[in-house]
Amino acid sequence: MGSINECKDLMKRYSIARIPLVVINTIERARTLEILEGVSEELSLPFYVHTLSKGIYELTSEQLLTEDKSYYAAIDFMSEQMKKKQNLTLILTEVPDLSNDNSEAKQLLDLVTLANETGGSIVIFSTNPVWNQLKRLGMMIKVDLPDEEDMHKIIKEFIDEYRSEILIEWDDMDVREAASLLSGVTRIEAENIISSLIANKSIKKSDMDEVRYAKDRLFSDISGLEKIEVEDSVKDVGGLEGLKKWLDIKKTLLAPEKRAEMKLRGLQSPRGILLVGVPGCGKSLSAKSISANWKLPLYRLDFATVQGSYVGQSEQQLKDALTTAENVSPCILWIDEIEKGLSGATSGNDGGVSTRMVGQFLFWLQESKKQVFVVATANDVRLLPSELLRRGRFDELFFVDLPTAEERKDILSIYMRKYLELDFEGQLAESIVELTNGFTGADLESTVRELAYNKLAQDNFSLDETTILEIFQNVVPLSQTSPEKIESIREWGKSRAVPASGKPIGSEVSMREQQSQKTRKVLV
Repeated sequence: MGSINECKDLMKRYSIARIPLVVINTIERARTLEILEGVSEELSLPFYVHTLSKGIYELTSEQLLTEDKSYYAAIDFMSEQMKKKQNLTLILTEVPDLSNDNSEAKQLLDLVTLANETGGSIVIFSTNPVWNQLKRLGMMIKVDLPDEEDMHKIIKEFIDEYRSEILIEWDDMDVREAASLLSGVTRIEAENIISSLIANKSIKKSDMDEVRYAKDRLFSDISGLEKIEVEDSVKDVGGLEGLKKWLDIKKTLLAPEKRAEMKLRGLQSPRGILLVGVPGCGKSLSAKSISANWKLPLYRLDFATVQGSYVGQSEQQLKDALTTAENVSPCILWIDEIEKGLSGATSGNDGGVSTRMVGQFLFWLQESKKQVFVVATANDVRLLPSELLRRGRFDELFFVDLPTAEERKDILSIYMRKYLELDFEGQLAESIVELTNGFTGADLESTVRELAYNKLAQDNFSLDETTILEIFQNVVPLSQTSPEKIESIREWGKSRAVPASGKPIGSEVSMREQQSQKTRKVLV
C-alpha cells in the first residue's frame, strides 16, 4: 500500500465513513495535499488545512479562514466550528510530539472526541509514533515515495511541457529508465533534477548519467551504509571469465524493456551473488568492477557495525540500513566478509542476535522489489550459517580460486600497464607467469606496485629482466604460507560453488604441490 490511487481510494472511504482521526505517514506534504484535494472535490466536502506558514485555509479554494498560525489556535478554531457545523475536516500538516500523553496529545484527543460526536474528521501528517490512546480512535495511511509508474508520470508530464521549446532526445524508454533511477526520491527532488537538465536548454541521451549522479549526491550522507567511490580503472578485472559472462547476461536485464517484461512474468530483478574463496583473489575488487561496469553506485554494508548493545538494536539498525539501500536503488550493495558479522549464528554465543539478523536479511533478499544487487564476499566459509548457503538465496554462489596461468597473465598485464606503463609480453612475461604459480591477485598487484615504488624512489633503479625476476622470486605467496587452509577452502567449494574462472576449482597445481609431487617421484 502507498501508491497514489490506493491512498486516494482509502482516504475517500475514510471520509465517507467519517473516521474521526486519520494519521497519514508521509514526508511529501505537497503531494499528499494534492491527493486530499482530489478527494475533497470528488466528495464535495470542504477540507480545511492548517500550516504554520499560512494558518487555516480551505483546500480547494485556498480561501484563508484565520491568520493565527499556531497549532493551538487551529485546535481552538476547529473546536468552535465543530460545535456549530457537522462533517467538517481539518488537516494538520505540522503537529508537535504526539508520542505520549503530553498536553498537546491530550488537547488533540479532546478535539478528535468532539469530531466523533459531530461527524467531523481530523487528518494529521506525521512520520513519528502517535500516542496509543489517540491512535486507537482512528486509522492510518502510509503514502510511499513515488514508485516507478508514479515517477514515470511525473517526469513525462514535466518534460512534455518543454518539448516544443528545447531539444529533448528522450523517448518513452528513456523516461522509464530515468523513472527507475529516481525511484526512492520525492517528487520535488525528481523535479529539481530534471529542472537542472532543462536549464541547459536541452535533454540529451547522455544526460542519463547526470540523473544517476544527481540521485547519488542526494544520498551521499546516509546512515547505516558507506558510500564507496569507484574509479573507471576498476572496470577491468583480470581473469574470472566465468563470473564475467554470468554478469554480462544479468546486466542486459537492467534495460527498461527487460524489466517491464520481467514484471509481467512475475520475475524479480537479479538479487545478487555470494563470492567465496581464497583471500586476495579479487572478491572485493569484483564488487567495485560490477559497480563501474553497470554504472550503478556502490554502497558498503558492514554487518559487524550494525550490531548494537541493546536488545533489538541490531535488528533495527540492519532494517534501517536495508531500507536505505532500497531508497538509493538502483545500486550495488556490497557486504564484505559477511561471515564476520554473522559468525554468532553458527557459534550461538550471541544470544541469537546473528541468527535473527540472518533471517531478517534473507527475508529482505527474497521479498524486496527494489533494484538492489547484493555482492556478498566471504573468506572463512566455515563461519557462514547454512541458511545463507542454501540454493536460491542468492542468484549464484561463485568460488574465486587462485588465478590460473591465463588469469595471472591477464592480471599482470593490467598492473604492468597501470603502474609501469609496460606491455606485458614476450619470454619475460612467460617466465613471470610460470614463476608466479600459486600467487593470489593481491600478491601480483603488490609485487608490481613494489617495482613501481622502487622505480620512482631511485633514480638509478634499473628495471631490467634480472631485477624484475628477482623481486618476484623474493615473494612468499599465500599458497606457500597457508597451503592447508587453501586446500580446505577448495574442497569446500568443489561441491558447493560455481568456479568464477570458468574452470574446475584447483585445476592448476600450486608450486608447492608440484615440488611435493617431484619429491614423491624421486623417493619412489
